[in-house]
Amino acid sequence: MAGYSREEPSPDVSVLIVTYQSRDFVHRCLDAIRAQGGPPLETIVVDNASADGTADQVAEMHPEVSLTQNSANLGFAAGVNRAAQQARGRYLLLLNPDTEVPPGTLATLTAFMNGHPEVAAVGPRLIYPDGTAQDAAFSYPSLLMHWLEFFPRPARLLHTRWNGRLDARDDQPVEIDHPLGACMLIRRAAWDEIGPLDEGFFMYCEEVDWCMRAKRAGWRIMQVPTATVVHQSGASSTQTPTSIIHLYASRRRLHQKHRGPLFKLAAAFITRIGLMMVRRRLIGESASGNDPTAGPRLEAVEQLLHETLV
Repeated sequence: MAGYSREEPSPDVSVLIVTYQSRDFVHRCLDAIRAQGGPPLETIVVDNASADGTADQVAEMHPEVSLTQNSANLGFAAGVNRAAQQARGRYLLLLNPDTEVPPGTLATLTAFMNGHPEVAAVGPRLIYPDGTAQDAAFSYPSLLMHWLEFFPRPARLLHTRWNGRLDARDDQPVEIDHPLGACMLIRRAAWDEIGPLDEGFFMYCEEVDWCMRAKRAGWRIMQVPTATVVHQSGASSTQTPTSIIHLYASRRRLHQKHRGPLFKLAAAFITRIGLMMVRRRLIGESASGNDPTAGPRLEAVEQLLHETLV
């Protein structure tokens, strides 16, 4: 492990980054944090047994970082929790390695939190590297959102509140159910009260669950759109057939924790119809031989269809 000394003054913000096969982009994330300015901070990286040299690169190029190397891939939630155990800041910044935080962003987020003690967590506005807007603030996944995922018509609904996408007006902070977990600043006092991320979520939905637990305890969750972070969506998770299995397993766990039996049954029904449609498409793609990933993805969908989706 490399990084800070326990004798150093406590930072305002502990930046928590979980890496897995992130060598191609984590250095840009850490460079941006190093150039951040604003509140005193520490950066803690937990590497989930990357095989691409991610941990070696972090250790070599960023000696200021506290680095922990897990011997196995424990998942995102478990990685964050291990980083949080080391953290000393008043705020915890959950940050994906495929993000870049412009200078001044953390100062904006922490200033908002300092002035709103009832807020447990905030998220910034997210943009893609080309500057286009990215959905970053959401309501809890509804049945309509499940339907639109598989049947995206009419398309005009996809980036609206009907599909759970919340948008701040006039750059004013807006109350939300949860931000995208790629960048979320959490008050340490709220973290200590609510508890860590649920490690039953290997990847996906862990931030939704934590925010729902916080809201149930009386805390507020906000988006501060005057803070902007660049996010290469999808780069920090390996795009393998197992990703879809983790996604639907996490959604199932989320609904089991937060919704009643009728909602769970309806969500499972919509998901099964949608996956059957995806299976038909993948069968065709696999038979054509044009996409070498179609076969493994088809196997993942088949596995999901044979599991209980409720």
